Amino acid sequence: MVSIRLKVGPKGRIVIPKVFREAYGIKEGGEVIVEPTEKGLVIRGPIEGEELLRKIREERKKINPKRKPKPGELKGISLKDEFDEAWGIEE
Repeated sequence: MVSIRLKVGPKGRIVIPKVFREAYGIKEGGEVIVEPTEKGLVIRGPIEGEELLRKIREERKKINPKRKPKPGELKGISLKDEFDEAWGIEE
């Protein structure tokens, strides 16, 4: 697998080289997926419709369908704090 070192610019921006953008269907104004893993961040091109549906179905299988949150149960939960805690990020 090829790897490349990129410089991080102002506001944490990086430039994805043209050869990678073309290979993975990343277009100007488009979106990429940034996914945290145990080894670091993975940046992927956009997910096609069928693949997205497959991923959603996989995630739904992991959720207990009989247990639904009660009204107000999720109030006050910070997604950022949950993410930081799960990945051991300290401010």
